[in-house]
Amino acid sequence: MTATTRTAPALKPLRGVRVLSLALNLPGPAALMRLKAMGATCLKAEPPAPKSAPSGDPMGQYNPKAYATLHDGIKTVSIDLKTDKGQATLHKALARTDLLLTSFRPSALTKLNLGWKALHKQYPALCVVAIVGAPGARAEEPGHDLTYLADAGLVPGLDLPATLFADMGGSLMASEAALKAVMVQRSTGKGVFQEVALSDAAAWLALPRSWGLTMPTGAVGGAHAGYRVYPCKDGRVAVAALEPHFAAALCTAAGLTVSDMRTLFKPETHAAIAAFLKGMTRQQLDRLSVAKDIPLHTLA
Repeated sequence: MTATTRTAPALKPLRGVRVLSLALNLPGPAALMRLKAMGATCLKAEPPAPKSAPSGDPMGQYNPKAYATLHDGIKTVSIDLKTDKGQATLHKALARTDLLLTSFRPSALTKLNLGWKALHKQYPALCVVAIVGAPGARAEEPGHDLTYLADAGLVPGLDLPATLFADMGGSLMASEAALKAVMVQRSTGKGVFQEVALSDAAAWLALPRSWGLTMPTGAVGGAHAGYRVYPCKDGRVAVAALEPHFAAALCTAAGLTVSDMRTLFKPETHAAIAAFLKGMTRQQLDRLSVAKDIPLHTLA
């Protein structure tokens, strides 16, 4: 960073907001991590850890590294919600909480006396953000990131998706829901309930595909020669020369004459650019990107 470069200060719109999370695994803790980054005071309650296990959260058992990152700087406590003592401890915490984050099925929340109607009656100013798998009546259905992505058409082959898109997208929607809830709470003094469904997160992420943008015939699905992953001499290169000036720069570098942008969709253009890139090393392509202002990223 140069002496003249300035980084925008981190905003803390949730400073002073007290969040209690009962949400386990990935979406809830990821949302809690974002709420903490926005200034909220965060407390995580977990079930008692099994013998020899480091945490009552499954994430802490099968991926301690991820668990540590998600909970960095967040206080965690062990509470057995199925016992009277645990319920008493929970409600003592709820009495000083502004927002509760959950990730249980609705039936489980009801059994724990944590349904929205009961909570709202006891704590009128408390907001609740409930993360579920699917919305409404489908909230009781079993599912996980992979099934929600499959339902949204985001698992086209046999390979697993590169990351947990529904879980992480759901965590963003949950933190957004928390912001909305707190805004309403601050203006009305009353708590509100927000449900966030991971299947809705998957459907949101799938919108470009439903529009045809990322289908094989779409401009960012492989039909445009300037927006593809190609092999190069010692690896791969992800090329994103989509806009006309970027595409023209790529074609000029490859020795092609572009009459109009329809040229980028022709098979012979694909073949010529593929041959050009195949003959270059990753180092050469990195230099080309800088010299000709072409958006690309080389890969092993």
